[in-house]
Amino acid sequence: MLELAILGLVSEQPLHGYELKKRLGETLGILWGVSYGSLYPALKRLEKQGAIEIVDPALAAPADAPRAPMPPTGSLAGEAAAARRTRPALVSRRVRKAYRITPAGEAQFTKLMFDDAPGDPDRVFAVKLAFCGRLDTADRIALLQAHRTHLAARLAETSRSRGPMIDRYARSLLEHRAGLTERDLQWVDELIAAEEADDLNNEGARA
Repeated sequence: MLELAILGLVSEQPLHGYELKKRLGETLGILWGVSYGSLYPALKRLEKQGAIEIVDPALAAPADAPRAPMPPTGSLAGEAAAARRTRPALVSRRVRKAYRITPAGEAQFTKLMFDDAPGDPDRVFAVKLAFCGRLDTADRIALLQAHRTHLAARLAETSRSRGPMIDRYARSLLEHRAGLTERDLQWVDELIAAEEADDLNNEGARA
């Protein structure tokens, strides 16, 4: 899902690694905890696959740039102070790479949006929903309907799990989960209804 989120974000505009990490945190939430240790390998994989490309790399001063001469001061303290004053000009800037999506990346993004991804279905759906606006109406409805089917199956399974042999705490937990699933179902139904209403309005405007 990290690759999907990266492709979704760089399809909007080219982003540096730092900006990407920040936007991923804003989009996915702090609980995802996207680190540079997972971000940069994902960027390398996508670049190798031709899904993203580097644009406008920042120019950095070479690491072996000649040092500016220090005028003699006649004292160790004075020469140390002069060295500190010249140090900022001698530190080379780090190259910052900006990434943007390619046509191959656009195709991969669409494929990932409809692939069955491993992991928690709710987390997978949350990532896909964050970029659902890049799909057309029919595809958005199909994505929402698929998640609704998953939620309905979960609710049915929770109902079957209730039985006379479980204690009140286990029963309370099942009821809590059922309530959350019911609210998620209502939320997805509202999203589907809004999509269908917009589609009808658009058809009426075209007629």
